[in-house]
Amino acid sequence: MKQILTILAILCFFSVMAAPASAFTAESLSINVSENGDATVTFSYNLGWAEKIAVFLRIADPATELKGALESNSGKEVSVSEVTTNSASFLINGYAHVDTGDSEMTYTTPALSFTRASEILSDYWFAPLISVDLSPAETTVIFPDGYTEYFYDSIEIPKISHAISLS
Repeated sequence: MKQILTILAILCFFSVMAAPASAFTAESLSINVSENGDATVTFSYNLGWAEKIAVFLRIADPATELKGALESNSGKEVSVSEVTTNSASFLINGYAHVDTGDSEMTYTTPALSFTRASEILSDYWFAPLISVDLSPAETTVIFPDGYTEYFYDSIEIPKISHAISLS
């Protein structure tokens, strides 16, 4: 009986070791800037089996990690609006600096980097079992007039300024 249990344990061990690495993959990031400079940020991602287990056991929380990354980049308080199994939405008051001139309003968003969040995730005990890709396949920054900036597979988004005519 002990031999059977030992063989089963060895088979389980090798099946876990041979299994493909699980992944946290950023799918999209959408930043919608409102007229007053607040922003709604929606981050869509896919979780592999290991991440789903970690989230289920409350070992890891993608929304908390993303919230921290947004707060450190924007210097603003971030509130979590909604969390689903594959996305998290946040509200950031005063995300964009709004400068009102005589004939235009200029919105300036801060640079955004998920590099530090990626480093933090790599420090977890389960990091060797997963791969983390925090560079969204597509990032959109949408301003109140509908003007949109696009970035692809980028873990860092530069500061963006956009002027809207008041006339």
